[in-house]
Amino acid sequence: MSEFRPRRSVLYMPSSNERALEKAKSIPCDALILDLEDAVAPDAKPAAREAACAAAASGEYGKREVTIRVNGADTEWHSEDLKAACAAGPDAIVVPKVNSADAVHELVKAMAGHDAPEHTKLWAMVETPYAMLHAEEIAAASERLTVLVMGTNDLAKELYAEHVPGRQPLLAGLGIALLAARATGKAILDGVYNDVKNTDGFLAECRQGREMGFDGKTLIHPGQVDGANEAFAPSEKAVEDARGILQAWEDGKGSGVVTYNGRMIENLHVESAQRTLSIHEAISAMGA
Repeated sequence: MSEFRPRRSVLYMPSSNERALEKAKSIPCDALILDLEDAVAPDAKPAAREAACAAAASGEYGKREVTIRVNGADTEWHSEDLKAACAAGPDAIVVPKVNSADAVHELVKAMAGHDAPEHTKLWAMVETPYAMLHAEEIAAASERLTVLVMGTNDLAKELYAEHVPGRQPLLAGLGIALLAARATGKAILDGVYNDVKNTDGFLAECRQGREMGFDGKTLIHPGQVDGANEAFAPSEKAVEDARGILQAWEDGKGSGVVTYNGRMIENLHVESAQRTLSIHEAISAMGA
């Protein structure tokens, strides 16, 4: 199993806001998306690009994973964004509205052409009905692509769907993208929750995302970080059970039947327990 990197809380920060970039150094999120797209006005994009790249290259964000979201391939800013981001060498470059394997191939080719460091990965935002229906092809298109990011606002818009508690209109797309990520060994992040004042609604959506299998959630406000961190981390009981399962498995080798707290333990339970402990240890290593 490759080294696990926590992505419980992945916070969008507008790169046109110098104070926000400074504040991000002290926010206990697992990862940052320094945004050049939706959060930045057209006339502010060149300056935001420069600020994001300087921040990403600064090394001042500790153990947080630092990524840059460029403008989409269909915009006038995309080429310069991508070139500058590759030179800055963030942990990843986040690209909106990736709809096909061909789009991934073009992005990976462009990153190589701009001499992006090997550690700079590609995160693909999937946020259209077409992307949902081609999610497996997108996810499998390149080893450089490591994370799928759900764009639930755009998906809802293109479906003519409404944002409702429980997200019933979006569940088919979310499920397909999750299947694609797991089938191809990629991480996958849930979409944002828009009503920053509705704490109960946000926490409920975090629990839903965790139960569905997402690795973490993208966030639009620092006040959402703690809730996401807790929701997407193994609970104390889960960690205790994982250790107990592994110990019971070790103790029962050769006996044919292994039980823990009255439950029969099989290989699949052992693998799940190992993953739980890997997540717990990776989170602990971040000091969170």
